Amino acid sequence: MRITLPSGTEAELALSPDASTGLVLVPDILGLRPLFDEHCARLARDNNWNVCSFELFAGNEHLSRDERMVAARDLDDDRILRDALAAADATRCDAVNIIGFCMGGMYTLKSVKTGRFARHVPFYGMIHVPDEWRGPGQGDPLDAVGEGDPRSVMAVIGTVDPWTPLHAVDALESAGVTVVRYHGADHAFVHDPDRPSHNAQYAIDAWARAIHWLNA
Repeated sequence: MRITLPSGTEAELALSPDASTGLVLVPDILGLRPLFDEHCARLARDNNWNVCSFELFAGNEHLSRDERMVAARDLDDDRILRDALAAADATRCDAVNIIGFCMGGMYTLKSVKTGRFARHVPFYGMIHVPDEWRGPGQGDPLDAVGEGDPRSVMAVIGTVDPWTPLHAVDALESAGVTVVRYHGADHAFVHDPDRPSHNAQYAIDAWARAIHWLNA
């Protein structure tokens, strides 16, 4: 069901009977849409979690992908992390985990510094802010990981993903993050079956690993 966070940001909330664990799901750059409504519903149903996802480009939901790529430099970490915390509250659970995809994976890394989330799974999240997205409101994801507990993070990475270069992945692992590498996988190979880069076999394995990590 659609809800509105205190900031006015639109969110999707899927509730499960007797859930004791919440999950915040941060979408990719294209934002909240039926694909993520389906992910929320499935993750809630299959795991008995309360799941909340929210729009990254609040107030600019109409922007195309290309327009979002440009507008990314105007995103503000404080606003988005406040929405992530509000989404955690919306799950009505004390114990809350967080996952995210692409840009949402980047914000999953940034959320580590809040200390609110028990476990984090960034799927191919940017480890450093891409040059074209850099703006005054953007902090470095790797720095944010260092401000929290890197051991709470499992990063899912494709080895030929240009958004997560190998030297950055190595730095993330050196910081104490658990990194799961999928050899030959490109960006966005898990969450959207309609993407050319989708790898069905890898996606099944990555989802299973993520859920195991979140339940540990």
